[in-house]
Amino acid sequence: MDNSGKEKEAIQLMADADKKVKSSGSFLGGMFGGGPHKVEEACEMYCRAANMFKMAKNWSEAIKCFNAAVDIYTDMGRFTIAAKHHISIAEIYESELVDIEKAIAHYEQAADYYKGEESNSSANKCLLKVGAYCAQLEQYQKAIEIYEQVGANTMDNPLLKYSAKEYFFKASLCHFIVDELNAKIAVEKYEEMFPAFSDSRECKLLKKLLDAHEEQNSEGFTEAVKEFDSISRLDQWHTTLLLRIKKSIAGDEGDLK
Repeated sequence: MDNSGKEKEAIQLMADADKKVKSSGSFLGGMFGGGPHKVEEACEMYCRAANMFKMAKNWSEAIKCFNAAVDIYTDMGRFTIAAKHHISIAEIYESELVDIEKAIAHYEQAADYYKGEESNSSANKCLLKVGAYCAQLEQYQKAIEIYEQVGANTMDNPLLKYSAKEYFFKASLCHFIVDELNAKIAVEKYEEMFPAFSDSRECKLLKKLLDAHEEQNSEGFTEAVKEFDSISRLDQWHTTLLLRIKKSIAGDEGDLK
């Protein structure tokens, strides 16, 4: 089936799902039972339609279907499934429509629903997406709060505590962009909260960068980054933030070469 065929089928599915929802709420639908069952069937139809719209690259209709399913699942108190659909919507805004503010809103909603259901690791995954985007959009305070929250949540978990140093590192970089003194205080606070952070390469790098920044030593800053990167590759997110920090050194060229 080509895309136009998929789209036609999706439109029909959506219309059928709408009918099911309407009839389940009607007097006769209630009299003869099957209300909740019908509504659940409608949700499945909305989701199938959404996936067909995705194949046809009709993003706005896919979002409409997911939203219709989300409304029903939240009414039914099925927040875990609603959260999954919010993630599907967020991913469309993220990758296809490139509307990061809307992606953030849906990841936040998913995180709230997961938290309510005590699915903390799923909530944290969504929050980390929000934190990464907030930092890119220069909403540093919000990013810091998220990284500190997720860091504190994971540092006491034997399976996850290795990740905590990464979240405190990210929070420190956000602090650093805002204010050097704030970053120093934050690093000390994270070392107290999570002593393993002190011995991490991330913490040692932060201290070198803080010294280089204080001395307005652009070369020293770059050398410290290069040395770290040669062992643990820094991704695009880290590089972007490090460049923003480095640009605040007087006379800096604005690269990490």
